[in-house]
Amino acid sequence: MRLPKKNFAFIDSQNLNLGIQELGWKLSYEKFRIYLREKYNVDKAYMFIGFVAMNQSLYDKLQEVGFILHFKPTIPDIDGKIKGNVDADLVLRTMIEWNNYDKAVIVSNDGDFYSLVEHLYSSDKLEIVLSTNRKFCSGLLTRSAREKIQFVDDLKEKIQYKKKNTA
Repeated sequence: MRLPKKNFAFIDSQNLNLGIQELGWKLSYEKFRIYLREKYNVDKAYMFIGFVAMNQSLYDKLQEVGFILHFKPTIPDIDGKIKGNVDADLVLRTMIEWNNYDKAVIVSNDGDFYSLVEHLYSSDKLEIVLSTNRKFCSGLLTRSAREKIQFVDDLKEKIQYKKKNTA
């Protein structure tokens, strides 16, 4: 009897966050984590994120709903924007964990992940690439993922944050 697949997600958090902002709505991280578990059987969801001390409450909430955070030191760019540069960390963790998962779910729009996605695909280790935004998804990423790509903007009703009515 074959055991259920054990899949891991590898999430470029800044790419996810900025992509959702571009779409004009807010992500419910709790609903997103549940979606990953139910739709793709994601056992572990690694989120690669730049560390900013004033965001501690966000980090606590992400861990509370089931994300495993991998922090990267941040530095401001020339315009003062905080940049985490998590791409290499995401690729490295995907390879370190190679024997621990059946399939990988990659969450990003970034063409820098072309080689990783191509390798996962050709090794039959790619479950899906979840790209946040059709408009800004790299052609390199769509090419390497082939038919194994889905756009988060199609999932808005399932994973959007909605304020609770207080009546």
